[in-house]
Amino acid sequence: MLYIGVDLGTSAVKLLLMDEKGNIKNIVSKEYPLSFPKSGWSEQNPEDWYEKSVEGIKELVDGFEKEQVAGISFGGQMHGLVTLDEKDQVIRPAILWNDSRSTKETDYFNEVIGKETLSKYTANIAFTGFTAPKILWMKENEPEKFAKIKKIMLPKDYLAYRLSGAFCSDYSDASGMLLLDVEHKCWSKEMMELCGITEEQLPTLYESYDVVGTLKEEVAKELGLPATVKVIAGAGDNAAAAIGTGTVGEGNCNISLGTSGTIFISSKQFKVDPHNALHSFAHADGHYHLMGCMLSAASCNKWWMEEILKTTDFDKEQEEIVTLGENQVFYLPYLMGERSPHNDPKARATFIGMTMDTTREEMTQAVLEGVIFALRDSLEVARSLGIKIDRTKICGGGAKSLLWKKMVANILNLKVEVIESEQGPALGGAILAAVGCGEYEDVESAVRQFVTVVETIEPEQELVEKYEECYQKFKQIYPALKPVFQVLSE
Repeated sequence: MLYIGVDLGTSAVKLLLMDEKGNIKNIVSKEYPLSFPKSGWSEQNPEDWYEKSVEGIKELVDGFEKEQVAGISFGGQMHGLVTLDEKDQVIRPAILWNDSRSTKETDYFNEVIGKETLSKYTANIAFTGFTAPKILWMKENEPEKFAKIKKIMLPKDYLAYRLSGAFCSDYSDASGMLLLDVEHKCWSKEMMELCGITEEQLPTLYESYDVVGTLKEEVAKELGLPATVKVIAGAGDNAAAAIGTGTVGEGNCNISLGTSGTIFISSKQFKVDPHNALHSFAHADGHYHLMGCMLSAASCNKWWMEEILKTTDFDKEQEEIVTLGENQVFYLPYLMGERSPHNDPKARATFIGMTMDTTREEMTQAVLEGVIFALRDSLEVARSLGIKIDRTKICGGGAKSLLWKKMVANILNLKVEVIESEQGPALGGAILAAVGCGEYEDVESAVRQFVTVVETIEPEQELVEKYEECYQKFKQIYPALKPVFQVLSE
């Protein structure tokens, strides 16, 4: 049988076709526009997602036995607000995860309602990226449109709705809305009341591997697929990517070095950090996870190389870096403020420690190390909760750098496992589709079949000790500069 995984990203939809043994048969990507109507705003037209997905699915299955396609599932950009009226028409463009218009509403949640209260309701605190502040923004700034809302959904759930007619979401994606009682896996009545919405306006909740319906007859006909193709709920992009790297069960870890950076720790038990420095979300395997998210990771290196050094030869710049654990130049990677663990939009990127003999190579090395030191900040929060981690998978564009992987191993003191096929949320979606169609008993048994480790980078004790001294210095820099960042933002 064949399974389709849909990765609904911010700039493109990536579609993957996989057989029941995990062999990837085809991959197709279709781009769509992103609009910035005002400073700090980020929007998309949900119709573009659907049109490009349909176009992509047709291309994806062309030349294959379409009768063999059994299921389709999703990994999708999280937190976006999609609103439909009583005629199922989109009321306004979707407000995306990287939209910052809801700063006032976020402050209201955190400071007036209170972080402790929010954590009690949802296991998380408010961030401008989350969905609830966007709903409140719409209520206060677009009351006529707000009054028309019949359905509220997340980006990937709009696709599921158009394909199957099922008004649904899954627990992992819903966790990032600030509307879900994560521990009990149900909508929070208190949060709905604060946002001025009802449960009828919110989707029915499922596990990520649950079947929510089948293709509508007219959709199946347009795609050239059987109407029996099952539509499976899917997951938020980070949870779907974790499935694709085999990060499931108790105490497994995945680090993503993409434009942003994440450290994703799976857990069979619900856990919440008392300071809410990490997100506490449901996972696509049916359990839970903790996640630290930094806003600038590989984008720091891209900025440094292309904007400052004026080069695109990343490998050549890294070739000159030969001495690890001894650099006295430090870099704070907060180009866009920071999310985990500081939750400080006013934080800024900073170099510190330069002298007259500081070299270009040391500055480059500081950028790479600074990103991993910042990820360690989140890892230390997880360790403080008693979570024991000795290894991590790694994915994202930055994972292509052997030097960076070596830094991860030694700064975090973890074995770094590189997997054979790193296809992110699209592969995770296809695996969830296979599980939903009964190909595998559960997600954990499926990833054992599909995910293969091809290389392990071991930490070196001497470097671990050197980097421990460096990290102890690094972690003092942000607290010392926090008041300065506040002054700079005024």
